[in-house]
Amino acid sequence: QVQLLESGGGLVQPGGSLRLSCVASRNIFSINFMGWYRQAPGKQRELVARIASGGSINYADSVKGRFTMSRDNSKNTVYLQMNRLKPEDTAVYYCNADVLRVGRWDNYWGQGTQVTVSS
Repeated sequence: QVQLLESGGGLVQPGGSLRLSCVASRNIFSINFMGWYRQAPGKQRELVARIASGGSINYADSVKGRFTMSRDNSKNTVYLQMNRLKPEDTAVYYCNADVLRVGRWDNYWGQGTQVTVSS
């Protein structure tokens, strides 16, 4: 089992910045993938960024150059630094963990944190 707790969302003006944090209940180095997803009203949940246990990171095209995902293994925490925010970044942001077991993937989600970009 992995519990995930996000924080750092809020209201920010266009062009502003926010940093999201996600604390895991276990050592994240042992988690195969950790990711940030978002879901806007009326839309499907989409991948924002994902980091593999080996350190490689993938980003959605819509956030490349603006968002940066990082991790601190000593704190069991991953971060999403969001710069130059746009109104279309408004969504609930979810932290995700994928763990490979024998013969299956286990998938865990946090409760989400709201990010609103508006003037």
